[in-house]
Amino acid sequence: MNKAVSLSCKKIHEICDGLFSRRQRVQIMEVCGTHTMSIARSGLRSLLPEGLNLISGPGCPVCVTEQSYVDKAVALADRSSEFVIATYGDMVRVPGSRSSLAEARAGGADVRVVTSADRALELARQLGQKQVVFLAVGFETTAPGTALAVQEAKRQGVNNFSALTAHKLILPAMDALLAADDVRIDGFLCPGHVSVILGYGAYDGLSRRYGRPCVVAGFDPLQIIAALEAILQQLADGRSEAVSVYPAVARDGNPTALKLLEDVFVEADTSWRSLGVIPNSGLVLRQEFAEFDAAKRFELPATESHESPGCRCGDVICGRCTPFECELFSSGRCTPRAPVGPCMVSSEGACAAAYKYEKR
Repeated sequence: MNKAVSLSCKKIHEICDGLFSRRQRVQIMEVCGTHTMSIARSGLRSLLPEGLNLISGPGCPVCVTEQSYVDKAVALADRSSEFVIATYGDMVRVPGSRSSLAEARAGGADVRVVTSADRALELARQLGQKQVVFLAVGFETTAPGTALAVQEAKRQGVNNFSALTAHKLILPAMDALLAADDVRIDGFLCPGHVSVILGYGAYDGLSRRYGRPCVVAGFDPLQIIAALEAILQQLADGRSEAVSVYPAVARDGNPTALKLLEDVFVEADTSWRSLGVIPNSGLVLRQEFAEFDAAKRFELPATESHESPGCRCGDVICGRCTPFECELFSSGRCTPRAPVGPCMVSSEGACAAAYKYEKR
């Protein structure tokens, strides 16, 4: 074991000895899919004292996207003579109510995996008249890329490019979880990539209103352990502050990226898987960019989401249960080869992480 990791774990055990004399357990929620995967891959839970629980939150962008969004994307993909769907890879196998994009592609739909919004825009330039629809999902990390691509499409007059937006904001979701109070959350392990954009000062309000420590961390085990130690020390001292142990994150974030989001998007009430509609938790294109809004441009109807029977992805991403408490997971009826819910599909999904690294 890395010496620094060993020392930090020893300190965590010492702090918890004192904490557990006052409370039965401590629950810390990570709201970042990369943290979820890193915790599972490194076997971090096995190093922590009994009673210190790490629970997953709504930090996987694919997992929080409702099924109705997938249905809209599949409906466009089925019109293969008109549309090319450009998407991040994790979205391809997410089940809709009747099929996934992977199944649509097997049936002849033109579905292409891209690594960024600007690659989707480049694809539109290459294809000329065929409509390219970019599936714009993700939090504050990927939203600036979408904003820049839309700005460039308008500037260059690329009229066959549009975005089906499902960008979400992490702070309203964290607020909603604490306000609901049906899951005990003693502190937040805050996301690194999102916080590079937002800044760790963005969590000040949550810490003050709810008395919960919020600590930003990078993604290697030592960073995560350092953040856990910082959260536990605050709890032991009776403090609740927003801080960062990740050197890449400034207090005020990235002003250029934040200005870009403000110029292109407006906040809107948005529906999240399991959490329902959260006020001002999503980003939609401003009116001056409405021509690049695929939902408006192609008059896509509103549809309802219907969860797959037995799937508890919604509970997993709200910390209400672990993947092992889902009957589909424990019985082997939901696997990476035959996923029922998005938490098993996404490379940042809690179920995929548990299946790959913790199932045995």
